[in-house]
Amino acid sequence: MDSVNPSAGNIDLSKLNDKDKQELQQFVVNESQKARIQGNIHNLTDMCFKKCITSKISAGKLDKYEEPCMQNCVERFMDANHLVMRQLEQMRTA
Repeated sequence: MDSVNPSAGNIDLSKLNDKDKQELQQFVVNESQKARIQGNIHNLTDMCFKKCITSKISAGKLDKYEEPCMQNCVERFMDANHLVMRQLEQMRTA
């Protein structure tokens, strides 16, 4: 199938010029990074929620222990993530 078929979403990538291929590749990389970030946020939220939220939240707010726990959990996760990223950057440039 050599032609573009918009109804099926099929595109013959061999017909793209080098600039378009590069732009498409960058788009795929960007979308992949977004998906990883969203996955990390989901995991962080799930982990901190399970650790900190012990009451029923039907009142629509966290109790006085849950809110600081959530904040601390997120901050420690971000600190750990930042440390790992810094170490990876140092390894990459070494």
